[in-house]
Amino acid sequence: MSNFSLKRIERIKKSAEFIIIYQKGARKESRHFKVAILKNNLLWSRLGITVGKKIGNSVQRNHVKRRIREYFRLHKALLPSSSDIVFTAKPGADHLLYIGIANEIDQLFVADAHQPELHLNE
Repeated sequence: MSNFSLKRIERIKKSAEFIIIYQKGARKESRHFKVAILKNNLLWSRLGITVGKKIGNSVQRNHVKRRIREYFRLHKALLPSSSDIVFTAKPGADHLLYIGIANEIDQLFVADAHQPELHLNE
């Protein structure tokens, strides 16, 4: 079961790392999320999440972050490997249920599976 856990080393915490991923990473966008993806030199993928104050109050923002972390935890084997992935929530994301978030993120990465050259900068 530890394969489904979200370890500390799988999180992006430093502001400087977020900035590098935003500047150099490939970007995808959906109605409620922006995603930046950058290849890393690690053997695992890492997750970063930003939810601005335009997204409800702190309870709603934290709820969005928990749902994105849960999606990453359950689907990390299907996401690009050895990559840093940063999700940025857009207004309206706080009204989505988990299934809505999962469907929207699935669509972002399924499109990449058909065009693999678009999803990562190396």
